Amino acid sequence: MAEARAESLAVNDWGGGVHPYRVGHRKLGMWLFIMSDTLTFAALLVVYSYARASSVAWPKPFPFSPSIIFSTAMTLVLLSSSLTMVFGVAAAKRGKRGTARKWIFATMVLGLTFIVLHLMEWNHLLSEGLAPFQLPDEWLAKWPGASPLFGSTFFGITGLHMFHVLTGVIYLGVVAARIKKLHDDVEVAGLYWHFVDLVWMFVFPLIYLLSVDYGK
Repeated sequence: MAEARAESLAVNDWGGGVHPYRVGHRKLGMWLFIMSDTLTFAALLVVYSYARASSVAWPKPFPFSPSIIFSTAMTLVLLSSSLTMVFGVAAAKRGKRGTARKWIFATMVLGLTFIVLHLMEWNHLLSEGLAPFQLPDEWLAKWPGASPLFGSTFFGITGLHMFHVLTGVIYLGVVAARIKKLHDDVEVAGLYWHFVDLVWMFVFPLIYLLSVDYGK
């Protein structure tokens, strides 16, 4: 009898939503993942900032038009995906699974749009001659002594973020397909998606806005 009651209490404790410090195991796992991944991105951005500060001439290759306008459009697309995700979570909480699925699909489309735009930007930079450890000759002529680490840090940070967006799109697809059985996972997926968007809010100003070439 005592063992059965102990098991019942353990299940209730793990269910979440009753007391302030009780949380479902899926949500707890997602929060732990977000905390660990935050440290990863924070370390990368600190390394980028250190490399930039210690460089004699850090390149500023992004003209306001079209580079910053284009990256701002990418940012707006990603922010819009956060809004559609909010609508999806709200619909799931109200039990409107069909509506929630539609908002999740909209979020996936916006996430894929962000990836396509990002790949277009990568293709443009690669065609100019930018590589992980190599700068285009035009950049070297304009910024003598510029660090070749710009390419490695740029592709490393934005590539890792783009991988997270792609992973999120796949994750949302699984949640949408199984929403009848795992409707509670919509909120957990929303946590992941908002985290990915929040990371971009640090990447965008640090890498793009601080590297605007006002001379172009």
